[in-house]
Amino acid sequence: MFSKFLAFIQESRQEIRRVEWPTTSTVNKLTLVVIFISLGVSAYLGILDYIFTKALELFI
Repeated sequence: MFSKFLAFIQESRQEIRRVEWPTTSTVNKLTLVVIFISLGVSAYLGILDYIFTKALELFI
């Protein structure tokens, strides 16, 4: 049991060494993309919520 765990840890470390990590500039650019998309989607949903709320108020 313990040998399987050690083998798993060794294989995991080997895989992590093979990973091609992104550069800092790539991480920064993609983070900004995610932030702007999130802001855009939240604004879109906020506008739709406002429109539907006002439409519902007309019927009630």
